[in-house]
Formats: sequence, C-alpha cells, structure tokens
Amino acid sequence: YKNITMGKSNQSSVTEFVLLGLSGYPELEAIYFVLVLCMYLVILLGNGVIIIVSVYDSHLHTPMYFFLSNLSFLDICYTSSSIPLFLSSFLTSKKTISFPGCGVQMFLSFAMGATECVLLSMMAFDRYVAICNPLRYPIIMSKASYVPMAAGSWIAGGINSVLQTSLAMRLPFCGDNVINHFTCEILAVLKLACADISINIISMVVANMIFLVVPVLFIFVSYVFILSTILRIPSSEGRRKAFSTCSAHLTVVIIFYGTILFMYAKPKAKDSSGIDKEQVTDKIISLFYGVVTPMLNPLIYSLRNKDVKAAVKNVLCQKRCLEGM
Repeated sequence: YKNITMGKSNQSSVTEFVLLGLSGYPELEAIYFVLVLCMYLVILLGNGVIIIVSVYDSHLHTPMYFFLSNLSFLDICYTSSSIPLFLSSFLTSKKTISFPGCGVQMFLSFAMGATECVLLSMMAFDRYVAICNPLRYPIIMSKASYVPMAAGSWIAGGINSVLQTSLAMRLPFCGDNVINHFTCEILAVLKLACADISINIISMVVANMIFLVVPVLFIFVSYVFILSTILRIPSSEGRRKAFSTCSAHLTVVIIFYGTILFMYAKPKAKDSSGIDKEQVTDKIISLFYGVVTPMLNPLIYSLRNKDVKAAVKNVLCQKRCLEGM
C-alpha cells in the first residue's frame, strides 16, 4: 500500500489514502457488509419517517419534535458521509479515498458529531423547561427561541469542523498513506503526518472541552433539576408521565456519550497481540458509534411514543386517501 500514491521521491505528497478497515480479517467482511447495509437502510427509513411525520403532522409542530427532526436529519447526513464508501470497499479490491474526499468526509464527521453534542444539550433544556417550568414553556420555547437554538447548534458544529479539518489537511503527508480505520478518522490521519501536530492536538482538546464536556455538564445539571422536580410530584402516575416525556432523550444521551466514553477511556494494551486485538475492538466500537447509535435514535423515540405512532398512521392514511382519489 505504501507506494500506491507516493511517486518516485520520498518527498512526494500523498494524493489519496488507503482505508485499511477489516482488510486483515476477510472472514469478517461479508458479515459486516450485510449487517452494516441492513442498519444503514434502517437508519434511512427510521430517520426519514421521523422527519416526514414531524413536517406533515401539525400535532408534532413542537420544539421537541423540531429538535428530533434535526437530530434525524443529522444522523442521515453523518452516516451517508461514510457508510456508502465503507460498503463499496467490500465490493472492490480498491480501498482508497482521494485527499479531497478524505477532507470532505472528515469535515462532515466533525460537523455532525459536534452539532449532535450541542443539539442534545438543547433538547435537555427543552425537557427542563417543559417539566420544571411548564406554565412558561410556550413563552420560553417559542418558535423565535427554538429555531435559533437549532441553527446555532449547526453553525457551531460547522465552524468547529472547518477549523479542525483545515488544520489537519494543511499538514504535509509524505510517508505512509495507509489509514488503519474504516473512514478518515482524524486521529488515524494525524498519525500519518510528517510534521508537528501539537497545534492540532491542542485545538482538539479545546474543542472537546467545548463540544463534549460543556454539553455533558449542561445535560447533567438539567436532569438534576428535572429529577428533583419529578420526585416532588405527589402521585406515582404523575411522576411516571413526567419521566416518560424525557426518558427517550435520556436513553439517547446515555448511548451517545457512553460509547464515546468507553471508546476513549478503556485501558490500552501493551503487548503486540493485545494491540492488534485492541485495534479491531476500536474499529468495531467506532462502527457501533457511527451506525448503531443513529439506527437506535428513531426506534427509541418512536417505539414508546404515542404521538409519533399516531402521526405515522395519519400520514399513511392521508397517502391512501390521495391514492384512492
């Protein structure tokens, strides 16, 4: 792989990268191709349904479902930036991505990840106001408030992504061009740079503080107030109803941040055989984070949600009525 794009001189610049993926484990590729393809179709269908019913059903024109439709659109964009290429790599011996293509994939991955972190904190604030201050909810969470909140999430994620991607892609890559990952994951790409990456590391640490730590703290504080309010409700039925309105969001938050925490906080192997197993484990965890989480989001929000189920039925009924005419 090393000389695939290097030219005759060691100083030649890389024009494309090789995505190693599961190349060393051909027995797993067929299994993962079928699994990932099925999950990707579920992602497109599930999140697509959430977006459609949120737009067409007037009962779902609320802040919570506006944020949810944004989250669904984000999940479709995030997975579509990498999964089609990931699937095509199983069908061909050519497992390369162009230098600009790698930059685009990195930008979309960063933008969607940062946006989702902020968006989940906005959704936590929405649940906080709905439960802790229900009488003022229509005023605080008016359309003039929640639309800029969602737009701000996208803008913040986009700005962060432009910064991180531009810092990474300006580096010289004059050595190995093999990325030991499914996608152009930034840490895997930075390992290939033949220059000082301290600025990149510092900027990523700062970005992680802003887009991971701050939203987590915000969500945690919001749920402390939410739980304290729920526990003060006298009737058990009232407590159950109040908790059910935020249980889906809390589940998504736990899965999203739990996967990130497990990915980066687990101990590192020291021996070479352990390192190989660890790299495969890291790739599988990354796959879970990139595919399973977006697949679960619409299922979590719809399976126990009577409003979404009713909206889906209404949209289907309207479609049948139009076809009957």
